[in-house]
Amino acid sequence: MIGIVLVDDHDIVRTGIRLILDSDPNMRVLGEAADGDQVLELVRRVKPQVVVMDIHMQRVSGIEATERLHQACPEVRIIILTMQGSGSLPRRLLATGAVGYLSKGCPAHELLECVRATVAGRTFIGADIAQQMAQSMLSGAKQSPFESLSAREIEVSMMLIRGKRLAEIAELMHLSKKTVATYKYRVMDKLNIEGEVELARLAQQFGLIEAPMPY
Repeated sequence: MIGIVLVDDHDIVRTGIRLILDSDPNMRVLGEAADGDQVLELVRRVKPQVVVMDIHMQRVSGIEATERLHQACPEVRIIILTMQGSGSLPRRLLATGAVGYLSKGCPAHELLECVRATVAGRTFIGADIAQQMAQSMLSGAKQSPFESLSAREIEVSMMLIRGKRLAEIAELMHLSKKTVATYKYRVMDKLNIEGEVELARLAQQFGLIEAPMPY
């Protein structure tokens, strides 16, 4: 039996995914989380083989949650299931620790196939995602400036976009405020921007967030 945890901030989406997964007699959803900050505790408690993760969530994003989960529980197979399939995100998440990447528009059988493949030790990229990645490479599309950031710098960026202050970020990441300030400086310098508003606009342009965050 393949144990699975679902992570998505929309109840109706989790319900639909659960129905698909539960249709396979060899799969069982062991738990659900509505935000990335709940994932690690849930995974440690129910011990799934697979986590199906959304990217765009309100508090801790799937990008941050994937990195943290992979570092803490490298044996867990992480599948990204999201609306965002273009830009640098697939490459970034696969490099961070994900082993599967699907769009929410994929057919049900592809999700089941992805779960089986990743548990068997293979990397699985949905057909539409693979096509978008290939087209991006062949067309010479503009490379995302976020490619230049480390995973930790992206994590700080996402928290800044959500309006968190340096002290809050330092507490969440178990770092000093001075270290977080250094990460912020590096982000602004690498992206050639001056503040959080520009950071949010750039993140939307290159697919790291779905819509501008309120200020």
